[in-house]
Amino acid sequence: MTHKIYLGLEFFIIYVLIPISFTIPYAPIIKLILALLGFSYVIFILLKVENLKFKIAPNLNWKRFWKETLVKFMVIVLVTTLFVWITDKDALFTVLLNKPKMWVAILIIYSTLSVYPQELLYRTFFFQRYRSLITNEKFFLFLNAVIFALGHIFFKNALVIVLTFIGGLLFAYTYRNTNSTLLVSIEHAIFGSWLFTVGMGNMLGFPS
Repeated sequence: MTHKIYLGLEFFIIYVLIPISFTIPYAPIIKLILALLGFSYVIFILLKVENLKFKIAPNLNWKRFWKETLVKFMVIVLVTTLFVWITDKDALFTVLLNKPKMWVAILIIYSTLSVYPQELLYRTFFFQRYRSLITNEKFFLFLNAVIFALGHIFFKNALVIVLTFIGGLLFAYTYRNTNSTLLVSIEHAIFGSWLFTVGMGNMLGFPS
């Protein structure tokens, strides 16, 4: 088996087959085992094959990152606030106002246990393994957004797919520009936490 064929099979199993299988009703414990095995494989490959070092790069452009993130965040705040106001006014900031302790706890858990692993899988691993195979950069970033949206298909919600596709594009461009799992994780955590805060958390699996 050639290296390219191996990578193709690897890509299909991790980013297509497993996510789609999660839409099929079978034992949750088996789904959990598949997810853990898949993620363990990703970490193994990053450490042993790609020789990735999990450390903060010393020359990150924090000033540029925060400026760009703030601009994107303000647009997201405006659009999502109007959306929730129009479609479900009662949900607007409901968790923040009624259950502030739970809101804080969920944001901490989400940012540490959900966001960073997602970025290792969908940005760090994806860019490290497949960037050299796809010469068209725009298609490469588009593909990254597609598989990120596909990774949320188990929610069976069209709006979630649209939101995660847009988020995938934003995160892909951020990772392309910074080559930093830390920075893209911070951006992901900010945007995802806002969706929970504004009242769109239910459809993304957040408790309410």
